[in-house]
Amino acid sequence: MNETIKNRLGNVGTIGIAAIAIAALIYSFAYQKSVDPYTSFSVSGEGRVTAIPDIAEIAATVLTEGGTDLAALQKKNSDKGNAVIALVKESGVDAKDIKTQNYTIEPRYQYTPCSYENGRPCPPPNIVGYSIRQTISVKVRDFNTVGEILKGVVDRGANTVSGPSFTIDDPKETEAKAREEAMADARAKGEAVAKAAGFKLGKILFISEGAGPVPYTPYSYGIGGDRMKTFEAAPPAVEPGSQEVIVSVSIQYEIK
Repeated sequence: MNETIKNRLGNVGTIGIAAIAIAALIYSFAYQKSVDPYTSFSVSGEGRVTAIPDIAEIAATVLTEGGTDLAALQKKNSDKGNAVIALVKESGVDAKDIKTQNYTIEPRYQYTPCSYENGRPCPPPNIVGYSIRQTISVKVRDFNTVGEILKGVVDRGANTVSGPSFTIDDPKETEAKAREEAMADARAKGEAVAKAAGFKLGKILFISEGAGPVPYTPYSYGIGGDRMKTFEAAPPAVEPGSQEVIVSVSIQYEIK
């Protein structure tokens, strides 16, 4: 009786091992087919959509340098920074589009010439003053005000201005159109290759994508220190131009 049970259990185990082996072979074959370069091929496609930017980004920096009275320097810098922000708001920019990008305080040192003699170290440098730098970034949605803002922030105390950098605030719709073009381009290339080689396209095994706008910054200028209190020239004329959003895809097809 015990011997019969053992034989049956042995048969069941053998069948189970065989089933596992068969399943492993099927999986291995399917996997090999999916990655085998001889049963698949890759093709790339690109989509380009031209759009008009709807955002002009400007960065205005207020640099204040002076002696060791740090509190007085901070107040001077804050007054200028607040004046810049007030000018931007007066120009119709919403508060949500105004951001303090950074605020730094750095000491300025004076070094005493010396030579290392008699084992005496050189004296440490003395702090003779501080430099305070505050950068305010702004998103301007009304391009008719960009020139006046560029001029106005300098009049209010900004030492350096960079921009405008024209961008698309929400590029998802434009990217979706470019993606459709890229997929259609890749599909057309794949069908052309399949026709020339005498096979048919199978299922898609893998897709990779790269996307991004081409940046465009047509204008920037800077003014160092406190040497210029106002910007005497007329406001600069700016044009947003156009921006090209590019999406590239790579598709791996199964060969039938």
